[in-house]
Amino acid sequence: MPDGTSLSPKLLRGALVQVSEPFIGPVPNIIVFQYNPESLSRTLSPWQPPPEKASDAQNAGSADTAQPYDPGESFSLALELDATDALEHPESHPVAVVSGVADRIAAMEQLLYPVGGDNDLIGGALASLGGVFGGGDATQVAARSQVPVVLFIWGPGRIVPVRLTSFQVEEQAFLPSLYPLRAKVTVGLQILGPAFYAARRAAQKGTLSTTESIAEAAYKYTRGQKDLLARANAANSVESILGMLPF
Repeated sequence: MPDGTSLSPKLLRGALVQVSEPFIGPVPNIIVFQYNPESLSRTLSPWQPPPEKASDAQNAGSADTAQPYDPGESFSLALELDATDALEHPESHPVAVVSGVADRIAAMEQLLYPVGGDNDLIGGALASLGGVFGGGDATQVAARSQVPVVLFIWGPGRIVPVRLTSFQVEEQAFLPSLYPLRAKVTVGLQILGPAFYAARRAAQKGTLSTTESIAEAAYKYTRGQKDLLARANAANSVESILGMLPF
């Protein structure tokens, strides 16, 4: 007789979490995936020497094996957003009634914009104009803000700091107000690896900000998970080798 319990494993959902600055007061910008994507593409890119140093490295015989940092790694995934189910219970989902999935799209778009308020944006614009009309170098006058550091969470074994490198939205259906009811968002993510933290330490007199330290700790944690999995594979390799022996 069934006892009412389910043998299905609990589904973990992926998420993007902004860690650079508070999003609205103490509430961080957390985007939990409504549906986990069915596929996720990963690309690892070995380090390449700068053009002016490539010939020197080749002459030294180390160009083929040089790798001062971990290889760069990037992700590409498509997220499906749908407010149809939420509209069946409008009293519980007032935001979806008004804006469909536009709020979730906007939250993801915020990860592409520099951190700072309206005053920072206006100040930067005025500084740029001052540099242009004053005959100076605008790039030296206007300080550039930075986009937030984001954690890409894909289960307990993959929590990595990333920067969004591409963002494409396909709005597929609309409310009477023309806010999107359904959408597909395709994002590209670049992992912030050791080269990023080395550059930040060099620029900040050997220290990292709190959020950068969190990002580095997340990277090292996931890198350690990879090492553990690679070591676990050694047991499978031993079994495979023994199976190939003629006895």
